[in-house]
Amino acid sequence: MTEALLRSLTPSVLGILVRRGADFAAAEDAVQDALVEAIRVWPADPPRDPKGWLVSVAWRRFLDATRADAARRRREDLVDEEPAPGPVPAVDDTLQLYFLCAHPSLTPSSAVALTLRAVGGLTTRQIAQAYLVPEATMAQRISRAKRTVSGVRFDQPGDLATVLRVLYLVFNEGYSGDIDLAAEAIRLTRQLAASIDHPEVAGLLALMLLHHARRATRTAPDGSLVPLAEQDRGRWDTESIAEGVELLQAALARDRLGEFQAQAAIAALHADAPTAEETDWVQIVEWYDELARLTDSPVVRLNRAVAVGEADGPRAGLAALAALDDSLPRHTAVAAYLHERDGDLARAARLYAEAAQKAPNLAERDHLTRQAARLNTRRRR
Repeated sequence: MTEALLRSLTPSVLGILVRRGADFAAAEDAVQDALVEAIRVWPADPPRDPKGWLVSVAWRRFLDATRADAARRRREDLVDEEPAPGPVPAVDDTLQLYFLCAHPSLTPSSAVALTLRAVGGLTTRQIAQAYLVPEATMAQRISRAKRTVSGVRFDQPGDLATVLRVLYLVFNEGYSGDIDLAAEAIRLTRQLAASIDHPEVAGLLALMLLHHARRATRTAPDGSLVPLAEQDRGRWDTESIAEGVELLQAALARDRLGEFQAQAAIAALHADAPTAEETDWVQIVEWYDELARLTDSPVVRLNRAVAVGEADGPRAGLAALAALDDSLPRHTAVAAYLHERDGDLARAARLYAEAAQKAPNLAERDHLTRQAARLNTRRRR
């Protein structure tokens, strides 16, 4: 018995209970009870059919709860229709669970939490640790989400774009506690890719792998941020890069470009460059143009301004930046970087210090503060 096995079986067991007639919230509670029982029983008495064992125990727990709850007596007919013991049909309900957990009526944070619980098989404690919130707070969030989707029909078609957005949110949460959310997002996206053949699913998986390949070099031993240009490329995970590039090439060959494929193409160009100086910035700008056309996102245009500054010089980058709203997150930091590239150290130092005050997290604030101090030191010499 391993945690990985239990987590891999969780979506299909939950899907079977829902297909038999249990509402989502009650089915999810029953599956969690069955997982706890498995952890207790399996080490000494492992079952020959782990999935069948979990289904049987979870279904019994659901029926017990149905009998005990007077408010659910409308479902008493389920008690008399318990399926006979036997092999569990090999039906993969994972895809439907993704769509259910990413229901448009849920907030992004609730959709992420419910996906991690129902599809990822994580406990409420693990999710709370990853989000650095009290367990009781996360339990309430998940309970509200389960109540929201309990009345949704399991066979309703889902919105793949919403599912991908939720997985992308999970990946961007990073990691804390004993659960690495970036690695968990990759695992869940692999699972989704096994359930549906779609170029944007492959594009998202490629993007995650290409970004994750650089993870070990993003921070110094003291926890400070290391900019991309200064990272030790010899420590990048070449296997993940190769897999990401292969997935991306296969997706692009289908000629159904989406935003995650475009983002992955940019990440692949960074990963392909032996040194920062050899980065193909001209092609990166072209991919940002495609991405801007697909999303019309001001954040994409902000990143494009940086790429233009590298491809055509800092003055061109500043011109592209001037067309954007200066209230955009990290706008000031980008302006500081481009002014430094243009040789205006005094203005760059002032902008770095200003950007540090607006930084969304401590690590970024410290990095920008150090950049300002570095330039001020250079100016005094």
